[in-house]
Amino acid sequence: MSDAAPDTPTTAFAAVDDLSDALAGQGYLIDAELAVVVHLATLLDRPLLLEGPAGVGKTELAKALAAAAGRDLIRLQCYEGLDEARALYEWDYARQLLHVQMLRDRISEELSGHATLAEASAALARTEVGVYTEDFLVPRPLLSAIMSDEPTVLLVDEVDRTDEAMEAVMLEVLAERQVTVPELGTFTARSAPWVILTSNDTRELSPALKRRCLHFSVDYPDADRERRIVAVRAPDVEDEIIGDVVDLARRLRDLPLRKSPSIAEVIDAARAASHLKADPARRERIGGVDPALLSLLLKFGTDVEHARRALAAGLPASPAAERGPAETEWAAAPAGGSVTERAFGAGRARSAARG
Repeated sequence: MSDAAPDTPTTAFAAVDDLSDALAGQGYLIDAELAVVVHLATLLDRPLLLEGPAGVGKTELAKALAAAAGRDLIRLQCYEGLDEARALYEWDYARQLLHVQMLRDRISEELSGHATLAEASAALARTEVGVYTEDFLVPRPLLSAIMSDEPTVLLVDEVDRTDEAMEAVMLEVLAERQVTVPELGTFTARSAPWVILTSNDTRELSPALKRRCLHFSVDYPDADRERRIVAVRAPDVEDEIIGDVVDLARRLRDLPLRKSPSIAEVIDAARAASHLKADPARRERIGGVDPALLSLLLKFGTDVEHARRALAAGLPASPAAERGPAETEWAAAPAGGSVTERAFGAGRARSAARG
């Protein structure tokens, strides 16, 4: 088993501004309120749960934090059907079998002096063949973070894709910073890993998991910060082009789409727009937007069609709460698509109106 956990957590950042500056050095421009929560998570040695739509920078924050603090990043990518063997640990059965085969002849010699099978069986039971030892243990991400001699950042990505049974498995790591292996005992963290969990909010997480974490809801950045983020990640793109693409992405996010444009997709679109600007023939009258940009920002054919119609009609240039009756009616019941798509669009429109 591992050594006891450190009495006090260690942090590489003396103040919130130090954290923000270090993340900026990695190209991550963090929101001021989120920076405070991240700093508190490192000081209090508490897991941090980040919830919000896909593409707002939750995973990138964990990567940037690890790089800024000089820590290794250990990532558990969650998915439906994830089990303990993939999250915690498993035994190397092939090596165990080979080990037993190598010992077979030796064991036969040791047991040859016993007159009865019962005596031989009892003697074998008392013999330590060393099958269940740390040598045959294969750590998966959760146990790897616990066993690491060096401080790490443990990223549990898209935890909402697992079920509650898998959440329960994680609780020991989140609450106690330890993992129990029945054959060996309890492994307590050798260092103080910083734990970040992300959720795209596709389902409600259990109260038990939320209770053990600090929590922050991450949303898309405001226009000014998104322009600065794109400028950092795409420094060769002109400010005017960045502004146009960011404004387009924000208009698209007001539409009832299956998937809104992520920040990474906005960065790609800005780079693409920089190359396309020299070809005026590519522009079509879809709100003055090059159709290629829509394909970069939107990932579903139905979303592209909805966006084309909206931009051609000049809809909507403002959040749902500020739309006129005709705009709201279009958003709530987009033409075409399946019943599910129409219902999804209506739900998004109602949610935006309530916000």
